Amino acid sequence: MGAFVITLREGFEAALIISLIFAYLAKTGGVAEHGRSVWLGVAGGAAASAVIGAILFASAGELQGDSEALYEGTAMIAAAAVVTWMAFWMRKQAATIGGHLRAQVSESLRTGGGLALASVAFVGVAREGVETALFLFASTGESGGFVTALGAAAGFAAAVVLGILFYRGAVRINLSKFFLITSVLVITFAAFLIFGGIHEFGEVLGSEALEVSGILAALAYGGGFAALYVRDARRPIAKPEARAETA
Repeated sequence: MGAFVITLREGFEAALIISLIFAYLAKTGGVAEHGRSVWLGVAGGAAASAVIGAILFASAGELQGDSEALYEGTAMIAAAAVVTWMAFWMRKQAATIGGHLRAQVSESLRTGGGLALASVAFVGVAREGVETALFLFASTGESGGFVTALGAAAGFAAAVVLGILFYRGAVRINLSKFFLITSVLVITFAAFLIFGGIHEFGEVLGSEALEVSGILAALAYGGGFAALYVRDARRPIAKPEARAETA
């Protein structure tokens, strides 16, 4: 479930970025000339994310015993912190992401052409991909490789479908509600990772008290940040509905 929600959310964020770039190019008549550059940037960002994910898993495979537990525990805590921070960051960016991307694309076309435009797509996709890779690595130890891979594949497929429908204007998505629901779920899974990370540290130190405290820490983390997010979400900073402009 956690892998599905993460890949759905992060995948849709990447699809949203790509959709906004192509919508601007379509509006300015630059798809034929610069569309290939955007897709090259997307492919590069996806490849970079895959490489980082492979490094994470390969590094863990070289460790055993306490070293492995410390590595996995640290990854869980780091993944929880990153996805929680990104949930709040994305909410703050929601009001200006369209205008910001259009300005980036315009500046890229003016100064660097295809290469600069590819870099915009690369950064957007790589950022979401690295977050996803970190979370999937951290959650694999708790949920198992097969379940994590299945959930990730389903979430990614759903994100691609949503992104295509959004770009074509076939579906209207209430972005505020979408990010509210997925952010609360992400924070909930982050709290689960906090518990798992502290549990790993407790096993290394042989401290049952530390292992038990992981439950309290997870409850406080999840409840506190979820409540904070919901409170902040009540402050309108973005239009409740959005769709890509293609003409």
